[in-house]
Amino acid sequence: MRHTIGFYGAGNMAQAMIAGLLNAGFYQKEEIYVYNHRYEPTLKKVEEEYEVRAISEEKTLFEQTDLIIFAVKPAVLTQVLPQIKKYLTKEHLLISVAAGVSIRQIAALTGPQKIIRAMPNTPATIQQAMSSISPNELVPSEQTQFVVEVFNSFGKAKVVSEEVIDAVVGVSGSAPAYVYLFIEALADGAVSEGLARADAYEFAAQAVLGAAKMVAETGKHPGELKDEVTSPKGTTIAAVKALEENNFRADVMKAVEAAAKKIMR
Repeated sequence: MRHTIGFYGAGNMAQAMIAGLLNAGFYQKEEIYVYNHRYEPTLKKVEEEYEVRAISEEKTLFEQTDLIIFAVKPAVLTQVLPQIKKYLTKEHLLISVAAGVSIRQIAALTGPQKIIRAMPNTPATIQQAMSSISPNELVPSEQTQFVVEVFNSFGKAKVVSEEVIDAVVGVSGSAPAYVYLFIEALADGAVSEGLARADAYEFAAQAVLGAAKMVAETGKHPGELKDEVTSPKGTTIAAVKALEENNFRADVMKAVEAAAKKIMR
């Protein structure tokens, strides 16, 4: 069964997913409906850039679509759910990408509904997202699979228990920011050694991309891949030693934990 799709919210995450869906050809622009509480500037920009169907009234969104992705901040989600409850039918499948709002909390505000919590990340724009999918017991398996296909269209998606979604936020949802910091730091180090800034970013970004693909595509343990490029008394092991002396791995672990704990508060 193919669902009609709507976005409640038109911010950065919604735009990333819309771009991914269109770039993949999974949905056509005229098949995507988007509602935002203000038309200007956000919804206007989305309408002009992606040529999707901009909706000015909440009711219309729920009348025209049966799969609705709530791409709003957690505080906004808990405010709008009681307002839109009157528009919901048993046919609607609700997908929330708001970190920290549980399925139980959503159901308390909407009543019994088919609900999925999803956690994509912004590389959806270039079809390289990693998304988690956590359905409640009312979502049939075939609909869960369809949602997986939707999120697979702009990257990769995996069904996980809602119990681990906070860890997903730390390791995937927020992780692009950590990686951007790492690339920036790599480039800064190269610039300090004389490489031109533009070249430094290109070398750093490609190195990170290539290393990530090695992990994803070879199936080898990251430690094994690291060992393959660390020759005795070589440059790489010297760099690894410097990172270890400055608690690199421990600090990355702390970053993931900090993001996860922020959700739990």
